[in-house]
Amino acid sequence: MGAEGIQDKYVNPYTDFGFKLLFGTAMNKELLISFLNALLFKEEVIKDVTYLNAEHLGTQEYDRRAVFDVYCENEKGEKFLVEMQRGEQQFFKDRSVFYSTFPIREQGKRGEWDYELKAVYVVGILNFSFDNSDAEYFHHEVKLVDLYTHKVFYNKLTFVYLEMPKFNKSEDELESMFDKWLFVLRNLASLLERPRALQNRVFDRLFETAEIAKFTKTELSEYWDSLKNFRDWYSVISTAEKKGREEGREEGVREANWNNARNLKQLGVAIDIISQATGLSEEEIEKL
Repeated sequence: MGAEGIQDKYVNPYTDFGFKLLFGTAMNKELLISFLNALLFKEEVIKDVTYLNAEHLGTQEYDRRAVFDVYCENEKGEKFLVEMQRGEQQFFKDRSVFYSTFPIREQGKRGEWDYELKAVYVVGILNFSFDNSDAEYFHHEVKLVDLYTHKVFYNKLTFVYLEMPKFNKSEDELESMFDKWLFVLRNLASLLERPRALQNRVFDRLFETAEIAKFTKTELSEYWDSLKNFRDWYSVISTAEKKGREEGREEGVREANWNNARNLKQLGVAIDIISQATGLSEEEIEKL
């Protein structure tokens, strides 16, 4: 498959190909290091990372298989699991907790062992919103907390969720590296040129890597397939959401008609008039 339909200048990071190109290859690990530092530590704490096997099986052959988007550890042995979640799943929090058990369990040692663990960080970049109570609260950092003292009970297990649709800062509003990284993830595929706010070495690397015109024929074919899958999936999700909204509106209108008919009947309005006003049949109204 060629490049038909690809008119963007830069790769879409929400595709499997794009995300792994930017964050999942040893050649571009400085991008992952910069992103993790900006997200988790706000300074250059992580100096290096080593990519680990992204495919894991449970303790038994029949256990469910887990495949991570990006899985690595830093020079201290701390584990980082980074997932791009393109659509809402009913149990995506359960999935995060389940995935966190693999980097925890694999630290177990044979023989004498005192159970000391290295920290585990699970990062979910979400192409959807799961908390609609606050339109500006998009950066969730979750730890085990004592509900009585409100203090962190265990600081070696951290879940971070980024609700990307809620991040709406413009280029002029970008202040920290965290802002800049989220701006890139949110807008990269739609950019026609490199923003002035993103002029430093790490973003030099990112934009050079992300430029579609520099892909080999093999990379271009793989990206096209990945982009097509993403667009097909997005179309299915959008259609389902639209259908759900339409069905919800229809159900709401019908429920309102039932309530109106019931009230009009109690007021003694003639059945045929109620039928004309609500669209319900006279037989349906008689049963109210």
